[in-house]
Formats: sequence, structure tokens, C-alpha cells
Amino acid sequence: MHQNDWGNDITMRIELRDQPFAPLNALADYQACLDERLSGQYGATAIFIGTMRDFNEGDAVQEMTLEHYPGMTERQLHRIIEAAFQNWLLLDVLVIHRVGALQPSDPIVLVAVWSVHRAAAFTACRFITEELKSKAPFWKRENTTTGSHWVEHNTPG
Repeated sequence: MHQNDWGNDITMRIELRDQPFAPLNALADYQACLDERLSGQYGATAIFIGTMRDFNEGDAVQEMTLEHYPGMTERQLHRIIEAAFQNWLLLDVLVIHRVGALQPSDPIVLVAVWSVHRAAAFTACRFITEELKSKAPFWKRENTTTGSHWVEHNTPG
């Protein structure tokens, strides 16, 4: 653990899961542990939950497989979160991201940010979400009604 520019300890959890998860349950479990450590210190929690759509660029998507490069993906996510800690006064960050086979409506990602103030929490949550979408090494293979293909680029936010 080390400190950001404001002298706060940088605490975060990054998890890559190959099994389905319930984002709000995972958030509640993490929040319970966080409350023991940061009770009364945070005034805002911002969350983003991303789920799999059943369409992409006009195609009906029946299934998607998310692949990653173990080690490299976690390091990149760590760098993204550290950048958020350097830019905003944050207390903690949780990122859970699915890998493997996903079905429409499955949760893909949970990003949760705790801060003293809402502006930092909202802005940092969006920053982390956008950065992981564009810079984290995940590869998507979609199975559609017309066949299977690798997704070449992400859709705009």
C-alpha cells in the first residue's frame, strides 16, 4: 500500500472472475469490510454496473467470450486506478470484471468508488470505467446469428 498526492493510503480491490456474479451483493460484501476501516470518512459512493447486451452494431448477439492476458490485465487495471487516485481525492476503489463466456444480461463489470465528496466519486468512477473500456487488455468474441467474430473496437460510451 502506498499514498496518493493527498497523503491518503491507496486501497483498492481488483478481481477478474470467470463465473457469474451479483454486482450489488459483491458491493454490499465489500462495503461491510470498508465500513470497518473507513467508518464516517466517506460522503459518496459512485457505482457503475455494465451488463452484456443482446445486440452490437446491428447484430443479434447470442453469447460473448471475454479473454484477457493474466497478469498484464491486472497490472493495467491497477495503473488505471492509481491514475484516478492521483487525480481525485478517493478513499477506495473496487473493480470486478468478468472473463470467459457471458450471456445477454450477465453483469460484466462493477466499478465502485468511495470519496469524501460526490464530484470526485462520480468523475473518478466514469474515468475508471472509460479507461478500462479503452485501455485494459480484454478481447471480445461474439457469437451472433450470422457467425462468430472478434470485436475490433468498442462502441462509443
